[in-house]
Amino acid sequence: MALNGLPKVTIDYGNGALGQTISSADGLLCLAVCGAVAVADMFSLAKLYSVRKLSDLATLGVTDDNNPLLYQTVKEFYAEAQEGTQVYIVGYPETLKMSDVLDKENPYLRSVIETTNGELRGVVVTSVPGANPVVTDGLDSDIPQALLNAHELGEWARAAKYAPVFVILDGLNFSGNATELKDLKANSYYRAAVVIGSTSAGSANQAVGLVAGRIASVSVEQNIGRVSDGELNVLKIFAGNNQIEMADMEAIYNKSYITFRTFTGIAGYYIADDLMATKETDDYNHLTAVRTIDKAARIAYAVLVQQLLDKVQVKSDGTMLQPVIASWKQVITNAIASNMTAGNELSDENGDNGVVVYIDPVQDVLATSTINVEIRVRPFGYARYINVLLGFTVNEN
Repeated sequence: MALNGLPKVTIDYGNGALGQTISSADGLLCLAVCGAVAVADMFSLAKLYSVRKLSDLATLGVTDDNNPLLYQTVKEFYAEAQEGTQVYIVGYPETLKMSDVLDKENPYLRSVIETTNGELRGVVVTSVPGANPVVTDGLDSDIPQALLNAHELGEWARAAKYAPVFVILDGLNFSGNATELKDLKANSYYRAAVVIGSTSAGSANQAVGLVAGRIASVSVEQNIGRVSDGELNVLKIFAGNNQIEMADMEAIYNKSYITFRTFTGIAGYYIADDLMATKETDDYNHLTAVRTIDKAARIAYAVLVQQLLDKVQVKSDGTMLQPVIASWKQVITNAIASNMTAGNELSDENGDNGVVVYIDPVQDVLATSTINVEIRVRPFGYARYINVLLGFTVNEN
């Protein structure tokens, strides 16, 4: 047989249909800020730092005065995430745009993914606005390229490093006019999302720290906008110069941005939903779907990589023995069930653990040295729309 590179496990994501415990840092994120400022002998640019509370910034010399955006982003993160929650931070000079640091060919966030050795689950990117920003389609002109680069970086991490990541982008320099925004559903960037909504009126930067903090606080299958989790820990949220209550948030939502909202009769502000920058028909058009499938992929890889170059019992025609197939299926199912279904991260139906594993019994392993495995996991449905028919009862007596 012809050799095709180093022995490896390749996992492709199917689209169009919805044992051992493996260590998992499901909410581990990196907050990346373009336009940060180095602090002599304390905080260097393009260097990764781990923090667990807002006060950790003081040990790095980072303050609201010398790095206001970095400080604000971390402050917003810990407004939602509990102190003790780990998050990475990295600053880049003002000469770099968001699209630059997200470019998988550049040694910036790509290096962060490599340095963390697969631990990182998501990257949140923001930028200090330039003195003379160029606004196109209601957002900074860098956003389209940043979105493309974000998706490609996430796919590179998935395919090359078996460490898939998603990217949350600051909807930088939002004009305040929802009608100007491009509809992100025209894209296929299921690894990227854009946030619109800020904690201060007229701010060029959006509240990505709040979104990141909520992501870090909930399990992979849980929507970051779930009302029963309570309101966000902020006093006000704005879209451009208008408070959210007065802005056209439905138009922003319909164009597939992560934004914020209020509810009549309920105090506080909430994340409207977890929309990704992709088509409505994409299986992964919500962050919950992306995080769920990513976790399943990591578990499957951790299990199957142990089988590389191991001997496989085959029949005279080169196909796998049925007990071997059954064993592989059971190991995979057990791993996903114990790491996800047991934590209520997959939808279990009649004890099937929300997992289906299929291994074709007629594939010739002896001739190809290749074993094709299909794994399907069942996510939860979400109550996005609740219709109620309400009326009076009629006394027929």
